[in-house]
Amino acid sequence: MAATVTVLCAVQGPAETDVVLALGAPGAGTTVTRRCGDLAELLAAAAAGTGTVAVVSAELPGLDRDVVARLHAAGTRVVALADDGPLERVLALGVEAVVAGAADPRLLDAVRDTAPIRDPLATAEHDLSELTSPTGPVRRGRVVAVWGPVGAPGRTTTAVELAAELAGLGGAGPRRRRRAGRSAGAAEGPVLLVDADTYGACLAARLGLLDDAPGLAAAARVAARGELDAVTLARLAPVVAGRLRVLTGITRAARWPELSASAVEAVLDTARRVADWTVVDCGPLVEADELLMYDTHAPQRNGATLAALEAADVVVVVGSADPIGVQRLVRALEDLGDVPVPVTPERVVVANRVRASAVGPDPARAVAEALARYAGVERLHTVPDDPAALDACVLAGRTLAEQVPSSSVRAGFAGLAATLRETAGVPAA
Repeated sequence: MAATVTVLCAVQGPAETDVVLALGAPGAGTTVTRRCGDLAELLAAAAAGTGTVAVVSAELPGLDRDVVARLHAAGTRVVALADDGPLERVLALGVEAVVAGAADPRLLDAVRDTAPIRDPLATAEHDLSELTSPTGPVRRGRVVAVWGPVGAPGRTTTAVELAAELAGLGGAGPRRRRRAGRSAGAAEGPVLLVDADTYGACLAARLGLLDDAPGLAAAARVAARGELDAVTLARLAPVVAGRLRVLTGITRAARWPELSASAVEAVLDTARRVADWTVVDCGPLVEADELLMYDTHAPQRNGATLAALEAADVVVVVGSADPIGVQRLVRALEDLGDVPVPVTPERVVVANRVRASAVGPDPARAVAEALARYAGVERLHTVPDDPAALDACVLAGRTLAEQVPSSSVRAGFAGLAATLRETAGVPAA
């Protein structure tokens, strides 16, 4: 005989009585163990382990992706009741099922569903293709996480130049728009550059944009409410050149709580429908110490980076090509294998700023041999050092492809983009 499913009920209005009666009917196989008056009571009951399923009103005050993620972390699946309103908004919160009410014949099946939660620290995924584009195929772009150890190895520079090469930028072309918030029309095969660094976001300054643009923080707020769609995300990510869009980061490091892991996860999932390639500039730290330091569901400063690494189809690991940078890169590759979220095995290791003055003659070979010996890196991509070209780009707020297209460092990043296409199984441009 199947075990009885314990249910937490947080339904508003007169529908609550009907739901409780339906779930407590003889032979239903379910029982309501707690009737919760608000969100705080629901979270407390779930944390106490008094229910394996939560039946909630879609309009319950405070219900968002973070709340659903906390319920999942407690091992509680979520079934939402939505009589009216857009179905995709409720599904975007990460709930397991949406039913119309107590009279809906799918209610008992949804509550008794024994499918395990995909990840206790992340919300559930749903295929919204039929809802968002009923007339044609939906773009399913690739996400690339650019990550590396502390010490400024060139994560931002790599993310910017990689996105520029994937977008096919060149030295010729009209001068791009400067005002953040004003975007051009959508182009075929766009590329989205996202600044998810919660320690030192600087993409806006690097590309000459206004640093008060809403960017990723605004997209995360909309995503937390389950209202983020491709049109809204494109509006928040202005076109800076050609097919390249940029979603700027937080203006101050103290604003990191605005970038919760569940919200960033939703933003990147929507980004797949906006761009063929989404390049994410990540922060350097991947520890989840907050889970050890607190006995509560404290926000995680590294949650945005962990969400990007988990969502990525390919991870680009960047290190500086000098003795200290190589040592940090070796340790970073070990740390990447111990992160508390699943990370794709598709990785491209990049040695940045390769120069003979730091490692001696034939620097590319020396760095490759060191990483092969100490980290087992069989294939290393190297980018030569060209401080004059990079300084010119920073001064002008432009990419290498626009400012100095014939430089050797630009050729290095173009080769990285080709390697990335090969790793992802995409034909060369």
